[in-house]
Amino acid sequence: MARTKNALKSKIAPINIPEIISTLTNNYGPFPEEPRLDPAHELTFTILSQHTSDINSERAFQGLMNTFGDLMSVAQAEVSEIEQAISRGGLAKIKAPRIKAILNRILELNGSLDLSFLSEMPLQEAKTWLRQLPGIGPKSAGIILNFSLGMPAMAIDTHIYRVCQRLGLIGKKVTADKAHELMEEAVDPEQVFTFHIAFITHGRQICKAQRPLCEECLLAKHCPSKDQFTVLTSLEGSDTLVAKSKGKKPTSKSKKVSKRVSVKELPHSVPTGDRT
Repeated sequence: MARTKNALKSKIAPINIPEIISTLTNNYGPFPEEPRLDPAHELTFTILSQHTSDINSERAFQGLMNTFGDLMSVAQAEVSEIEQAISRGGLAKIKAPRIKAILNRILELNGSLDLSFLSEMPLQEAKTWLRQLPGIGPKSAGIILNFSLGMPAMAIDTHIYRVCQRLGLIGKKVTADKAHELMEEAVDPEQVFTFHIAFITHGRQICKAQRPLCEECLLAKHCPSKDQFTVLTSLEGSDTLVAKSKGKKPTSKSKKVSKRVSVKELPHSVPTGDRT
């Protein structure tokens, strides 16, 4: 068994993180790198993007801005008013009180909603400051600091976490919280933003949770997890043939994806309309 494992490992071409980033960027990019929102608006948008699609979070954010005009008005509004403004985004009953609580906590701590001072702080201190806010964990803090202020803060979402594990960049038992720390150390600070966008896009389009499209993956020759999914695909193909021979329709698990839709949109994108 040991020899078999070693033989499999020997067939996997070594790869480093800059090479992975370059390969994925050439396929999915180029990615725009300019900051898009100030930190307070990025924070608000991040809350709205939790557990929902990009489209719904964009709708909710635009609804919030159209209704109130600025975040100070949001902080002063009734929770029910905020809930109504963001209703199109889903989970409004949870997100509305969270947004109000966070904005008012920022006002208590800082005296204003201007969070630009975070860019002058050491990265770890800036993270700590954000994480004292209710509902802000390592991923949200990373998004705010990286996307808004251009700081090299890592933001590991479920797609990035999955891709990192499958590529062997982090161990199977490494938690998502620990992954932030490990990957932030492993990725060049200047490449953190590109890493985030490239990996999340790859996780959404190719390295999917249930049935990764290994046959279409640009990183397959470097992936230590490829064999297990190749075997799974072969078994599902066999099940399909057996089902057909018995006159049965293949189950949904046997259906093969015939075409990958190429999406060039930037994950965590915000509406392009006017913003206050």
